Order: sequence, then structure tokens, then C-alpha cells
Amino acid sequence: MISVIHLGLLDYGTAFKLQQSLVDLRKQNRISDVLLLLEHPPVITLGRNASQKNLLASPELLRKKGVELFESNRGGDITFHGPGQLVGYPIFDLRGFSPRIGAVEFVRRMEEALIRTCGDLGIPCERICGLTGVWTQEENTRPRAAGSTSGSECKAGSKGSSREASNDQKKIAAIGVHISRGVTSHGFALNVTTDLDYFKLIVPCGIGDRPVTSISQELAGKQQPIPNMEQIAHAVSLNFGRVFDRQMLWLESLDALMSSAPLSGAESPDDHESNTIGVPLRVPKEIQELRREQKAPRLGSEDEISLA
Repeated sequence: MISVIHLGLLDYGTAFKLQQSLVDLRKQNRISDVLLLLEHPPVITLGRNASQKNLLASPELLRKKGVELFESNRGGDITFHGPGQLVGYPIFDLRGFSPRIGAVEFVRRMEEALIRTCGDLGIPCERICGLTGVWTQEENTRPRAAGSTSGSECKAGSKGSSREASNDQKKIAAIGVHISRGVTSHGFALNVTTDLDYFKLIVPCGIGDRPVTSISQELAGKQQPIPNMEQIAHAVSLNFGRVFDRQMLWLESLDALMSSAPLSGAESPDDHESNTIGVPLRVPKEIQELRREQKAPRLGSEDEISLA
């Protein structure tokens, strides 16, 4: 089972710290796998492979536009997050899947869930070999199956992947992850109604010859309503459940996540502060204090994988 929590608008620094806390709890088996869904105020993040030359805006321009800048321990280059963009942070223990999921397969399944979500909205998307993320299909290849099969391979012409990239293809979702001792963090950013002008401040993901797009831009002129963020969040959750073969359980809050935490084999109910129905478990202090802290995140140095 995968728990889902929709956090609404949350600043990047707080979300970063929240992920770190949840990763630690997941390693201790104090929580189950969880998918955080949220939006960020305008922020540019630099991944482990980021090049400063891909940041086109000066510090003064960023301040003028109210855009924060953060270094991140995710894989990938530079990207933008902002209102109207659905960000997903899966905190999954990949060792809990049978057969166990590797890092590349994990990324491919995330791509698959987003490809299916866009396909459900009538936006055919696919992978591009060598370019992580989700891309719209070329106009001359439509209509074609909007979804695709999951898998870690990227073979030209195969279903679920793409041929060589075309300038007609646009990036609708970016992916960058961090994996520490089998537990994932960071994840995806799906442009829904995002103000795409913000992407002019950077070279998105270091790819200068491929434009970005959004669900609202792709649906413009198609005489169909643009789904709101809650509808997109539920659609993404549904497709995550399908591609990861897990039941998705929506929770109201972080408190509810802690209350649904599994017991490890070495623990008994008495080892917890409370396991009685109707008496909630206490949320760890480090999570309770996250919203009161606005400091930049600190990067760890433990054995880890960053991938995009």
C-alpha cells in the first residue's frame, strides 16, 4: 500500500526537510511508502549534475521576480517549480517491491504513470531515449496509444519509449530522484497550468533546443475543460497505483501517516506510544517543527544514488 498526502502549497526548503525526515522514518520502517503531492512557490533548483551556465537570470532578476534558488541532492540539472505545477515526492523503499525495483526501473515507472495520466487527458506522450522525463508526441505520429508499457529499456520504436527526439516534442514533466539505502526521495514535476515564462530564466534540464509545455497549453483550443490540480493529483495517484501495483490510500495529514505506520517484526504494540484505536500516535518533533523553519537544506554525504 502507498499512502498519498496532498500538502497544497509548500515552500521548497520546508519540503526538502520534510522529505529528509520521512526518508529517515521509512528506513526505520516507522511509516509505509508515501507519495507527497504539492505545489511550490516559484523556485529554481540545481541538481547534482547542474551547470551554472544553465541559470540565465541574475540574482537581482530572481529577487525581482520573487524566485528562490536552492541546491538539491536530486539527480539532473536545473529546473523550475512554481504554482500550477504538480510536484510529486515518492518516499518508497524499493526493497519492499517483489521483485525488487532498481533505480532506473523506478524512474521508468514514474514516467509511465505520468504518460498514462497525460494520455487519459487526450495528450499523447512518450519517452525520449537518453532524455529522462515525459515528452509530447510528434504531431505526425498521432493518434497513437496514449499510454505505454512500463519497463527500464529504451529501444527506438518500441512501445513505451521513443525514437530520436524531434523539435516538435515538448517536455511536459521533469524527473529527478535521490535514493539512499533503497529509499527514494524527490521525484517529478508535471506542468498543469504553470506560467511557462519562468522557464525563460533557465535552460530547463540543460536542454536548450527542446521547449517545455503544460497540460493547459496542450488542451488549449480542444474544447475540453482543463482539470484542476485536485483532479490531476487524483489521476496521477491512480496511475501510480497501477504501474507500481499498489493500493493508494489518501490520508488527511502527516498525523494520519504516523497513525498508519507498520510495526516492524521486532516491535510490539507496547513499544509505541499508543496503538489504541482513537488515540493518535505522536508525530515526531522534527516533522512538527518543519513549518516553523525556513532554512536552506543541508546535503548529506551518506551512500546514495542521484538519477535523472
